Amino acid sequence: MKRVCTRQFRNLTRLRSFGEVREKISRSINHVCLSRRSFHGSACRLGELELTSVRYPHVQRGKYATLTEKDVDFFQKLLPQRVLQDPSELDGYNIDWMRTVRGNSQMVLRPKTTSEVAEILKYCNERHLAVVPQGGNTGLVGGSVPVFDEIVISTQLMNQIISLDEVSGIIVCQSGCVLETLDNYLAERELMMPLDLGAKGSCHIGGNVSTNAGGLRLLRYGSLHGSVLGVEAVLASGEIVDCLSSLRKDNTGYDLKQLFIGSEGTLGMVTSVSILCPRRPKAVNVAFLGVENFEAALQTFQLCKGMLAEILSACEFMDQESMQCIQENLKLTNPIKSYPLYILIETSGSHGSHDEEKLNVFLEAAMGKGIVQDGTIAMDVTQRQNIWGLRERIAEGLLHDGYNYKYDISLPLPKLYEIVEDMRQRLGSKVTRVVSYGHLGDGNLHFNVTTPEYDKEVLGLIEPYIYEWTSQVRGSVSAEHGLGFKKRDCIRYSKEPNAVKMMVKMKKLFDPNGILNPYKTIPL
Repeated sequence: MKRVCTRQFRNLTRLRSFGEVREKISRSINHVCLSRRSFHGSACRLGELELTSVRYPHVQRGKYATLTEKDVDFFQKLLPQRVLQDPSELDGYNIDWMRTVRGNSQMVLRPKTTSEVAEILKYCNERHLAVVPQGGNTGLVGGSVPVFDEIVISTQLMNQIISLDEVSGIIVCQSGCVLETLDNYLAERELMMPLDLGAKGSCHIGGNVSTNAGGLRLLRYGSLHGSVLGVEAVLASGEIVDCLSSLRKDNTGYDLKQLFIGSEGTLGMVTSVSILCPRRPKAVNVAFLGVENFEAALQTFQLCKGMLAEILSACEFMDQESMQCIQENLKLTNPIKSYPLYILIETSGSHGSHDEEKLNVFLEAAMGKGIVQDGTIAMDVTQRQNIWGLRERIAEGLLHDGYNYKYDISLPLPKLYEIVEDMRQRLGSKVTRVVSYGHLGDGNLHFNVTTPEYDKEVLGLIEPYIYEWTSQVRGSVSAEHGLGFKKRDCIRYSKEPNAVKMMVKMKKLFDPNGILNPYKTIPL
């Protein structure tokens, strides 16, 4: 890695100020990234997690039917060898990867085609059997696991790439394709997926679309509402809604696909998607910087937007407590000195020397103004992955503390870190740590609190205070994770009553019997 000069070296020439190679740092950062599914699987053996219905006794089971032998016989005939009922196989589908919610489903169905999904939903709707669509089960708000005994419909076997137009960059695939698998496929054709997540090795594209996942590069490529061109979904009735267009322009009638993007499987189950994929950049640079306070972080972001402009692809931040967490729990090493806040900047372009020069000019300007105090620049792919590993593995590190209270909020940039400082004072020594990191480029804060085990008193100090605080500054209680089960009743902090009423009407129109992912997203 190239080490950016510290303040005492500012008067040296530009080239020399970026000249120190930090090979020992690169070797010391141990980036062995665990997939969320595999980490979740090992965590499940650590102890028994109480049922969601026990932890949240105020949530009552809906008036749904229960499984009978006749139901089991129907599904086994429809999906030979693809019906799971062994209790030892069900845990990974009943428990979220964070081990905060646990359902009691007695059956997992694994269809391969849209027509099979249609047959499943038609039958379940007629029988009033509740279902939960599930992809990679990497969600963070309990949206992809049962609350009671809902049947899980897994997209694991719906993993086929249907087509790719290499000229337009439009890929069509089934909803169970893993995000990283798609990106690797596209990489061979000099294309890339427009989103990148820490859970990319496990998450399914259908789940990404259903939750409108944002990710690390939304700053450059925008949200899935823009890059998804078409969706095929199955309604609760078993009707197939084929809006699987591959056209950039289609201004005929209502844009129905948008209803399924971000609705978390409550209006229909996404079975296939069509996505516009950008060209893969030929040159990528990553810098990891240290700053003294959040005001300096904002100034750094403002400066990089102006000076890096068209090549800026990500601007992330993490605080000192985040760094301490991954140092203590994952034994990762900080490549620079300790600072209150760290900023990760990524540029992506087509001309390596041009992009590197722009980054160098920006860094010298930032240090010359006294905004950035120290930093390092990755020199190759491995070092870039190592630096990104510091940011992406924070969520994993937090799980080692015990119980993780996780919040994903959008705030006006000037207010982004105020809530963190406020909550640290409010919680004091009652918690293990208060950690924040997130997407500085789009105002998305990932706020986390940990305790050795679940603590109702701590939860009472956090909620609803954090939601009220967010609402007062006109923020959103869910920036990219969705509402799921945990935040369903918090929607009113971000949406006015008439908007919520309209959503309830839409839910009842699309799913009159309420069988699709019940107890999630919308407070009925």
